[in-house]
Amino acid sequence: MFTHAKRIQGLTIRAKDGDIGTVDELYFDDQTWGIRYITVETGNWLSGRKVLISPISIINLNWEAKCLDVALTMQQVKDSPDIDLHRPVSRQHEAQYLGYYGYPYYWDGPYMWGQAYYPTGLAVSSTIAVDELARRVQAQSNDSHLRSNAAVNGYHLEAKDGEIGHVDDFVVDDYTWAIRYIEVATHNWLPGKKVLLSPSWVERVSWEESKVFVAATCEAIRTCPEYDESMPITREYENRLYFHYGHAPYWIEEVKNEAAFASSAR
Repeated sequence: MFTHAKRIQGLTIRAKDGDIGTVDELYFDDQTWGIRYITVETGNWLSGRKVLISPISIINLNWEAKCLDVALTMQQVKDSPDIDLHRPVSRQHEAQYLGYYGYPYYWDGPYMWGQAYYPTGLAVSSTIAVDELARRVQAQSNDSHLRSNAAVNGYHLEAKDGEIGHVDDFVVDDYTWAIRYIEVATHNWLPGKKVLLSPSWVERVSWEESKVFVAATCEAIRTCPEYDESMPITREYENRLYFHYGHAPYWIEEVKNEAAFASSAR
């Protein structure tokens, strides 16, 4: 099911034995566009300390109750490693966090979630030896490419031939916890129009310039199918969107990538 990142923010995080806080920000990987962590505002419970929750631990998203149920206890969350969110989250910090909960590394495999299609597929204790985990982390870049949705909201969109709007929100698949689309407001260029862009068309995200660079022209964005927030995103709409930009849909690309990985592994 597709939903907006802004709609997820503010939901209550409910552990096995009580509420631990509310969703503050979503941290996504700007290379694969998977949401890797949710930051939780714990309020008075932990004296304002923010903690991370991985989608791996989420067992249910209850829109009626406006909460996310997680397979964790309040004590587990309380004892989890501190991470300074004012600084970039490194692979070493992630390894410490995932090791604490006994989760495998999401970057260690061919799929969005490493060895699994969905985060729940990693919700088992890791059986890899500690020294092997340490070796794998050392082989990785220190930069985990994590970005906050709240920080990127408002970034200007830079097309191949000029600026044409700003990031207004993200459309999230709440089953895979992947960002499927970037919602772009083009009001200053195209009065009243919002459009969607696939993250796969993003060339880079620049912190220094507060910009998202995309491999599309201003004209292609200007003439693409308009996005109406009040309407559900249907497969028919997605097909029209990808056809307009001349790209294969993500569901076809994912099948191709899986086949390529299987072939190389033989």
